[in-house]
Amino acid sequence: MRTRIVALAVAAAALAIGLFGVPLAIGLAQFAVTEQRVALQRVADFTAQSVVTDMAHDEIPNALPVSRDDTELALYDDNGLRILGRGPRSGDAQVNQALNGRISQTTTSRDLIVTVPVNGEHDINGVVRAATPLASIYRGLVPVWLGMLGLAGLVLAVVWALARRQATRLARPLNDLARDAERLGDGDFSVQSSAAGIAEIDSVGHALNSTASRLDALLARERAFSADASHQLRTPLAGLRLRLESTLDQPRPDWRSAVADSIDVTDRLEKTIDELLLLAREHAGRHGAPADVHALAAEIEDGWTRRLAASGRALELVVAPALPTPQASAAAMRQVLAVLLDNAELHGAGTVRVTVREAGEAIAVDVSDEGAGLDPDTLPAAFSSRPEGAPRHGIGLALARRLAEAEGGRLVLAQASPPVFTVFIPSRWEQGSGADEDHRRNVPDPDVQLSVAERG
Repeated sequence: MRTRIVALAVAAAALAIGLFGVPLAIGLAQFAVTEQRVALQRVADFTAQSVVTDMAHDEIPNALPVSRDDTELALYDDNGLRILGRGPRSGDAQVNQALNGRISQTTTSRDLIVTVPVNGEHDINGVVRAATPLASIYRGLVPVWLGMLGLAGLVLAVVWALARRQATRLARPLNDLARDAERLGDGDFSVQSSAAGIAEIDSVGHALNSTASRLDALLARERAFSADASHQLRTPLAGLRLRLESTLDQPRPDWRSAVADSIDVTDRLEKTIDELLLLAREHAGRHGAPADVHALAAEIEDGWTRRLAASGRALELVVAPALPTPQASAAAMRQVLAVLLDNAELHGAGTVRVTVREAGEAIAVDVSDEGAGLDPDTLPAAFSSRPEGAPRHGIGLALARRLAEAEGGRLVLAQASPPVFTVFIPSRWEQGSGADEDHRRNVPDPDVQLSVAERG
């Protein structure tokens, strides 16, 4: 690329020099010829004045004025014969024109010729002929032309140097972009192209950086999805396996009920996979249809009552009668609540309580049980994506918090022991719902509740 830029710049400069230099050289040559013609005219007039007296008395002048350079002076009589000086022995066409009383200025292929008549009292007594070879005129222009050629060479050298420097300046960021693109192709998504100060190249660099960031985020989401799916599917798969193994070990007449339960668990697993895929496609924003609080409550009651009863535990579900419309997707909220209920089943004890209530401009969902709760030493790591300090909770709480925040909500530990987890879901009241505005203004702000819960 650098060679092409340099060659193009030098070619453009050479073309410009040619377009201006060649006409200038030709113009200088024409100017020199014109100047020489004027000089010859003056010499011929002066010579004619100097010999007019002798020619009027039919006498031959002793000599003609000394000419400079290669100028030839010749004196012809009224018959066109040369009687003095250098020139054709007999008069040529220019001399004949002068004998007819006309001053002649002629340029032939070799010479510049001027003829002037020597006028007598009543007729023309002779002709003065002055001629200069064109070659001598052009020889006088050679130094000027060489100077112009040298200046053109200097200009081309300067253009070459500047073009080479500019080509290097342009090629360096492009080479950097090529290396960054190669690194990106090798899987290094930390590529960050530096600004080159050239708008077009910076635009390409910005696009490359944006692509690297998107690929990095995509890979992170894929890895997070693998971890999330593994966590969310492990428990229901284990339950399904245990149910099937129990049916095989202790055959029952109502085996159809066991198969139907297994199919129901399989449907929930398929639904969980679809929702996790939907949530993994976008980094932030709303995902799918908005949640229906009463429908989610019905799903929780239907799915978790029997599951908890199998281990001798109960589920209490309380839903406030008048609630605003949640501004979060059903898929995200279903997964958040699944994580909290799963933790309550695996790590808690006693009755599991789910309370859905209004909290200012949000809907609060409290999930609690009667267990010992979290160890204060592991509390800071409870919501970590890499919970080395809280092995009992795995990545579930981290996933739940991330999903809640992606929907504009919050997940907090409202009480450590017995454990109470609260999910705040953004909401709004529908027009004409008849809700008591004064009551809602008196409900504590969810941000205040978050601050209190996080400090506790």
